[in-house]
Amino acid sequence: QVQLVESGGGLVQPGGFLRLSCAASGFTFSLYVMNWFRQAPGKERELVATISSTGGRTSYVDSVKGRFTIARDNAKNTVYLQMNSLKPEDTAVYYCRAIGRNEYWGQGTQVTVSS
Repeated sequence: QVQLVESGGGLVQPGGFLRLSCAASGFTFSLYVMNWFRQAPGKERELVATISSTGGRTSYVDSVKGRFTIARDNAKNTVYLQMNSLKPEDTAVYYCRAIGRNEYWGQGTQVTVSS
């Protein structure tokens, strides 16, 4: 059974940080490109960050460059999103996605940035 389980979301003050994790199982994680998406209320889902299957290449949406870092540990079947200098506009549900031979999505984790 394929699973992507996100964790690490929560409430944080502006300027704070969070580290999201996405644990994968049921497929060959190391063969898949991994993404983090987010969806704010009333907005479309947005691609935030991408990491290649080996971890050698990463890319980010302009609004998070220099603040967010995507990483993966293929030995642990886990992808991470380190989020620093958080802003209220980063508030959203964050989802991980695996894309390769098939496409899999996690259930999402809520991130709220507010004072």
